[in-house]
Amino acid sequence: MMLSKNLKYLRSEVGMTQSELAAKLGVQRSMISAYEDGRSEPKLSALEVITYTFGVSLDELLHHDMKVKGRKVNQQKEIKILTIAVDDKDNENITMVPQKASAGYLNGFSDPEYMESLPQFHLPNLSKSSTYRAFELSGDSMLPLVSGTIVIGSYIEQLKDIRSGQTYVMVTVTEGVVYKRVFNYLEENGKLFLVSDNEHYKPYEVKAEDVLEVWEAKAFISTDFPNPKDKSKPVSLEDISQMILDIKAEITRMK
Repeated sequence: MMLSKNLKYLRSEVGMTQSELAAKLGVQRSMISAYEDGRSEPKLSALEVITYTFGVSLDELLHHDMKVKGRKVNQQKEIKILTIAVDDKDNENITMVPQKASAGYLNGFSDPEYMESLPQFHLPNLSKSSTYRAFELSGDSMLPLVSGTIVIGSYIEQLKDIRSGQTYVMVTVTEGVVYKRVFNYLEENGKLFLVSDNEHYKPYEVKAEDVLEVWEAKAFISTDFPNPKDKSKPVSLEDISQMILDIKAEITRMK
């Protein structure tokens, strides 16, 4: 049972005092303290008031570690697109977010006028069952895709659908618009782990509640053609996995 820990966490998150919660439940403040210390448990009628007050399910309140794993509602929330560009035949166009527009996109992605001001184009070979958006990359954190490459992403409605190890364009409150390889740890701690393919950049975590949009990479457009003579490339996840296997095999041979 996670009741005592979750109750204290929820109350602190909304800035509610023990006295204020006690008033809602019709009990003494000392009783709230006993609930949060695990010395007593609220009656069913009080539990109903608690779940309504904090907008949680009874199952989440009793069995889900919200402080460590995050709120389930945040992990599974739908991220809605308010503006979709269409052509004169009502076919969806792809709206492109250039580098210079990425900062403004955080505030304007739900503004129809702002979205209409961005470039739009169409690609014939993408599935019509998804909504797409294009983002121009900045920097070299995802080599061999260089700065200026345009990544086309398919809209992901729920965070739980993020597949670990795949690449996504993430639109977040804390980091802005970034293109990274994402690892999904929502069930463990309510966070996503973002990794660059360029080993010189450190990975970092993003909380589920800080995510505004997610676009799974489906294609890219680049004017930088690969040079077959250039053997230099960043270490990939497959390279790292093989290195680990080689080290383990070497250790086994040395025993």
